[in-house]
Amino acid sequence: MILGDNIFYAEGMSSLLRTAAQQTEGATVFGYSVSNPKDYGVVQFDADGAVVSLEEKPQKPKSRYAVTGLYFYDNQVVEIARQLKPSPRGELEITDVNKAYLAKQQLKVELFSRGTAWLDTGQQQSLLDAANFVRIVEERQGQKIACPEEIAYRLGYINAGELAALAQPLLKSGYGEYLLGLLDQ
Repeated sequence: MILGDNIFYAEGMSSLLRTAAQQTEGATVFGYSVSNPKDYGVVQFDADGAVVSLEEKPQKPKSRYAVTGLYFYDNQVVEIARQLKPSPRGELEITDVNKAYLAKQQLKVELFSRGTAWLDTGQQQSLLDAANFVRIVEERQGQKIACPEEIAYRLGYINAGELAALAQPLLKSGYGEYLLGLLDQ
């Protein structure tokens, strides 16, 4: 599950996600060092790197590691979600789902590396920041971020003819030209 206002960008993201998806029991969530942990669910680790606690938007965070909006859960999550009660903020908290897995000792937290970009676009300023990030990366690299047609083509889910057909109705936008350019690489 991924929250709709989250964007992730990193080398090796696909293999990290494949590994998490192969887990058959428990939950895997991802931690990210942030400068403003009060704004997020925060994970605390012991000296050995084991998860000790989770808190939603704590006034005094026990670490700088936020739990990002990317979660892998087994089927237990359905029953866990049914049993949730609103928090003091009046909301059902994803942190409470993660706490349930922690209580069962079935929560794994993977830390994103320093080169990973995690953008939570839930606020106007952060949405603008994300748009600028995507624009800059795409302009400098000449490659699109999260282009479904390109991903499908590179993974062999569609062939060159299918990619060209998908590009045709998009030629006026420039996106179609980008797709056709993939065929020349």
